[in-house]
Amino acid sequence: MARPKTIITCAVTGAIHTPTMSDHLPVTHNDIAAQAIAAAEAGASILHLHTRHPADGRPSVEPDDYSGILSRVKQSTDAVLNITTGGAPTMRIEERIQAAIRFSPEMCSLNMGSMNFAFHPLADRYDTWKHDWEKDYIAGSEANIFRNTFADIKQAATELAPHGIKFEHECYDVGHLYNLKHCMDIGLFKAPVFLQFVFGVLGGIGAEVDNLIIMKRTADRLFGDGYRWSVLGAGAAQMPLATTASQMGGNVRVGLEDSLFISRGKLAESNAQQVTKIRRIIEDLGHEIATPDEAREILDLKGGDKVAF
Repeated sequence: MARPKTIITCAVTGAIHTPTMSDHLPVTHNDIAAQAIAAAEAGASILHLHTRHPADGRPSVEPDDYSGILSRVKQSTDAVLNITTGGAPTMRIEERIQAAIRFSPEMCSLNMGSMNFAFHPLADRYDTWKHDWEKDYIAGSEANIFRNTFADIKQAATELAPHGIKFEHECYDVGHLYNLKHCMDIGLFKAPVFLQFVFGVLGGIGAEVDNLIIMKRTADRLFGDGYRWSVLGAGAAQMPLATTASQMGGNVRVGLEDSLFISRGKLAESNAQQVTKIRRIIEDLGHEIATPDEAREILDLKGGDKVAF
């Protein structure tokens, strides 16, 4: 049986890193769109998108902050656009799903469980900040509970069901896989599902190969042949875990949402630089990269002509 081609997802800006941490992190709408387009040109078939308030880079889930980004990227590339419903850990599910309801994208992320989602150790790395909000936002994550209750998951699934959106089920720990299985058992989601194994976020499962194997074996047991999977490693784990996942037959996610670096101690100059690096690694290992249309076929997406932007 031929090995499926590898889907590269690029997560362009996220909601964890702040403008002080890297001048290369896109924060304006124009910069987010430009880096997304460049990442697609480098080989990313899926673009995972957050947005920000352009004046100060603060995370946003306002549909109006997405509008120009989505239309520009769609006009310039055939990549699959995947809107977050995670937003930022302090946001309510009602806020987080509004952009997906308005724009009806091909894909959305969906977090599969509540957790301590913390990144407060980053606050100790910087003495000065570009914007007043940054330090309190980072340090305050020590007290965060990223709420994704079964009721929240049900609300997102129910309100987005009419849109035919494929979910990227973000699983930060083994228990999140069991949460998804329960949701499938009660009819919220149908196979095949698309899993994003997330490693290395403080409060979630650690970024170790043993844990990747555990997550994969658990998914095999729970979902059989009824799933596709991808891996993201936070920070320094990004490239090593993506490489391992590719060798195991999985798909990969990179991008400045997940890591600001291209190598040890060296900031990435763009999202496209990370995509180029992982693409080279995957192709050097003898594997092929999926085009956007091939990703659509692999994941059974509704198609770019059925979105509302």
